Amino acid sequence: MALTTTVEMLRRAQEQHYAVGAFNVENMEMAQAIIQAAEELRAPVILQTTPSTVRYAGTSLYLANVAALAREANVPVAMHLDHGDSFELCVSALRAGYTSVMIDGSKLPLEENIAFTRRVCEMCSAVGVPVEGEIGRVGGKEDDLEDEGGYTIPEEAVRFEKESGLFSMAVGVGTAHGFYKETPVLNKELITTLRGMLSAPMVLHGASGLSDDDVRDCIARGICKVNFATELRAAYTKAVREVLADASVIDPKAYGKAGRAAVKELVKSRMIVCGCDGKA
Repeated sequence: MALTTTVEMLRRAQEQHYAVGAFNVENMEMAQAIIQAAEELRAPVILQTTPSTVRYAGTSLYLANVAALAREANVPVAMHLDHGDSFELCVSALRAGYTSVMIDGSKLPLEENIAFTRRVCEMCSAVGVPVEGEIGRVGGKEDDLEDEGGYTIPEEAVRFEKESGLFSMAVGVGTAHGFYKETPVLNKELITTLRGMLSAPMVLHGASGLSDDDVRDCIARGICKVNFATELRAAYTKAVREVLADASVIDPKAYGKAGRAAVKELVKSRMIVCGCDGKA
């Protein structure tokens, strides 16, 4: 089927108290793995690219890969720009055919974040594409993103939702990008509080390395979309290295298949934790 937006899939997740898995892709094999996992589990799925990934190959090439796979799939597939860092990048993603975009103005003062996000929302609303915004930063380092983090202030989140026009909201509750060096201290009660104050579906960034129980608890409290990135890269790379330990291997398909298989199994396990299996 054709690519879809995240609107219906996240609203349904919000109503039925599960989350849609959102997985960052770096190449064709990872995109294949994620959509194969979604088909096997009958799960809706979101594929994402970050700014540095887009700089590597461009929005159009990534979109073409995912769109071609989605046309052959029998589950809803959305293509999302993760952590868009400029208006121009959001324009590029929109023109390429992305069906969801995130603009991350979380490092800005609240007034500037609202204005920055609203500008992107006004552009995307003209063509029916939903926008994810962020308030209260997710810490750590992922890709070329690095931040000290900070919890979302509920009253600011309410104003952010009302004045920006966003569809979904990434919230800061103690998670961090990248693998955790120590056990994270999650403010789960904050998720419960925000759920009672917001209508926007809430997004959890920095889920790689969280325990399954922590992810499930965050979802039960109101998270509707969970992002996974670092652990997918790690699984793909580990599988490739194992194949390349044999110096006689020179066919890229050999290690591509191994990486694809590893990512597919990881994605399936994360979909089950999110509770989106069987929801397509």
